[in-house]
Amino acid sequence: MAENSSRREFLKRSAALVAGAALFPEIVPASSLGRGGYTAPSDRIIMGAIGTGSQGTSNMNDFIRLKNAVRYVAVCDVDSKHLANAKDTVDKANGTRDCRTYEDYRELLDKEKLDAVSIALPDHWHGIIYTEAVNHKLNVYGEKPICRTIKDGQTIVSAVKKNKIIWQTGSWQRSEPNFHRGAELVANGRIGKIKSIEVGLPDGGKGIGTPPVKDVPPELNWDLWLGPALKVPYRGVSHWDWRWILDYSGGQMTDWAGHHIDIANWGAGLEHTGPSEISAIGVYPPEGLYNVPVEYDISCKYANGIEMRVANSSRLPHGMGTTWYGDLGWIHVDRGNVIYASDPKILSEVIGENEIHLYKSDNHWQNFVDSVRSGKQAIAPVEVAFRAISIALLGEISMTTGQTIKWDPEKEEIIGNPVASRLLSRPYRNPWAIPTV
Repeated sequence: MAENSSRREFLKRSAALVAGAALFPEIVPASSLGRGGYTAPSDRIIMGAIGTGSQGTSNMNDFIRLKNAVRYVAVCDVDSKHLANAKDTVDKANGTRDCRTYEDYRELLDKEKLDAVSIALPDHWHGIIYTEAVNHKLNVYGEKPICRTIKDGQTIVSAVKKNKIIWQTGSWQRSEPNFHRGAELVANGRIGKIKSIEVGLPDGGKGIGTPPVKDVPPELNWDLWLGPALKVPYRGVSHWDWRWILDYSGGQMTDWAGHHIDIANWGAGLEHTGPSEISAIGVYPPEGLYNVPVEYDISCKYANGIEMRVANSSRLPHGMGTTWYGDLGWIHVDRGNVIYASDPKILSEVIGENEIHLYKSDNHWQNFVDSVRSGKQAIAPVEVAFRAISIALLGEISMTTGQTIKWDPEKEEIIGNPVASRLLSRPYRNPWAIPTV
């Protein structure tokens, strides 16, 4: 604990230096802030990684590319091949063979003295592992969507607030210039008063029938991979394709909600609230192991009169991305630096000094590092991530029940429908349970 305490003291000193730099910038070298220049190895943020598949390793590499800012010392995965590859990545970056490996995340959290952890896991694990990491008072870079159920999300948000840690959601679109520009123009009324929003997400999953039961690969701890989910035989589906199975994900709808719905909320000022009414339809595969909706269409009404439609992209006129409609025009943004408007002149508008300037980040991973050092909230904090995925999860409940859902966005509860309310959470397989906060 003494080593961990000393590191926390260093981070506090860094935050104090950041404050001092604002008053006396000439006397604080950039290296002492951990931003640019050389950072002594003892001053780097010490990190671990839980989940080192495709996204987990991608995030690790993004942090490692930040020159002299981060040092990974431990990695965890239930697949020994993923684990070995992650260790090689870290050891190569560190120039050592010292990276420690764990199969069970609990051992990593209990044994390692860390400042932060990056986590990338199937969605059904998020409630437990995110909350546990936060309860260990670790700063977290956590993949979206932050939760599989509303109840899990509420628990994670409460844990972050109680433990006062820095949280960054992997909703990296916030750190891309076209998304920032579009949202800022909307927030400053360049298309007038917002009337409606369309959010296009990918067309839904795929079907594979029902594969036969197979032997579990020797490198995979299948029981630990399942964790709190229902115990089922292995059928060859684990990495990546888990997202087409409702026990672990809501398919493309929940996989992408944390991106484009988040941007929609950002521009419209809906980050800290939610709809009052949600109705949805879904088209599900008629048979087979993959059972997430392959088509979906969610309609939301807000107390301020805004209506939001979230659907698979082929249902919408602008397809993928976010489109805000105001009484003076519209703006559309999407990946690939896409941004266009009903009138191109809107995009050349200058945002005045006294107007709304949205949080600016040029690098999502650097923003997390800077936030850990300064104590300033990151650009994609936990509550706004929860508000974004809540819309998709409430849409899923509407699809499941076939009913319109009345929602209280302040109390975060379904109104007058006990059957639908039961779907705000789901039972965990013994002995797993959501940690207390």
